[in-house]
Amino acid sequence: MTSDNTTADHGTANLGHATVNRIGYGAMQLAGPGVFGPPADPENARAVLRHAVASGVDHIDTAQIYGPDVVNDLIREALHPYPEGLVLATKVGGARDAQGGWLPAGEPVSLKAQVEENLRSLRVERLDLVNLRRFERDFPDAAEPALADQLGALVELREEGKIDMIGISNARLETVREAIDLAGVVCVQNAYSILDRTDDAIVDLARERGVAFVPFFPLGSAFLAGGGPARIAADEHIGAVAAKHGVAPSQIALAWLLARYERMLLIPGTASIAHLEENLAVGAIELDAEDLARLDKVQP
Repeated sequence: MTSDNTTADHGTANLGHATVNRIGYGAMQLAGPGVFGPPADPENARAVLRHAVASGVDHIDTAQIYGPDVVNDLIREALHPYPEGLVLATKVGGARDAQGGWLPAGEPVSLKAQVEENLRSLRVERLDLVNLRRFERDFPDAAEPALADQLGALVELREEGKIDMIGISNARLETVREAIDLAGVVCVQNAYSILDRTDDAIVDLARERGVAFVPFFPLGSAFLAGGGPARIAADEHIGAVAAKHGVAPSQIALAWLLARYERMLLIPGTASIAHLEENLAVGAIELDAEDLARLDKVQP
C-alpha cells in the first residue's frame, strides 16, 4: 500500500493532548535477557536513558512488568525528577511468572493494582499514558475480561487523577474501534512494520479517528522466519532505497513507518547509545514518491 504522504513530516505529532517528537524510545531492552531481571550493566542503561532525553526524546515507553520493576527503576534513577514535557507511557494487563513467562492479568482489580505499581516504581502521582494490553491475539480461544470492564477500571482511575491518557495495545480492529468509543483512547500500540502490514486497516482507522499509532516490532519480529531485522537487511528493495540515501536498511524501514501516517510514533528500543543515535537519525530521512513505490514491492 502506498503511503498518502510523499514527503514525510518528521517533526512532532499529537499523542492525545500532548505534542511529542515522532521518534521516541522503547525501554524494554534495558532489562536483562528475555526482559527478565536486571541488565549486566545498569549504569550503561541509565546512560542510554539520559542520552535519549538529552537528544530530544520526549516519549518513553515502559512497563512495570519489564524486569519486573527493573526498567521503571532504571528510568526513575536516571531521570527523576522528570523534565517538563516528557511523556512516560506504560502498560497494564500482563504479568510474569517465576521463569519470566508472560501471562494475562487483565481483571479490573488487577489493572488497578498494576497502575499503582507503576505509580510507585516511577515515583509519579499521575501516569501520562497507560496502554491496556490485550491478549486476544495471543490466546484467541481463551476467555478475557470484557473490554468495557477493563476500560471502565482505567477510566475510574483517570477520573481520580491517577491516569492522564489511555491507549490500547495488541488489539483487533473491532476492539480498537470499541475502545475509542468507550474510553477515548489516544493511541494504538500494535505490531506493525514494512514486513507485517496485517494492521493496515487499524492504521487507517487511527487516521480516520485522529488516534496515534505506536508500532511495536517496527523492524518485524525476530520470531519471524529468518528474523525480521535480518529479512530487512537482505531485502533488495529496501537495500536499494537505503543505498540511494546512504543509510542502513533498518533506517529505511523506520522511515517507511513515518511516511505511512502523520501520527505514527516510533519507539525503537536499544541498550546502545550508538544504536540510539542511528534510530534518531531516521527523522532526517525524506522518502519521495519513487522511494515509496519501490518499498511497496517489499513482500510482507
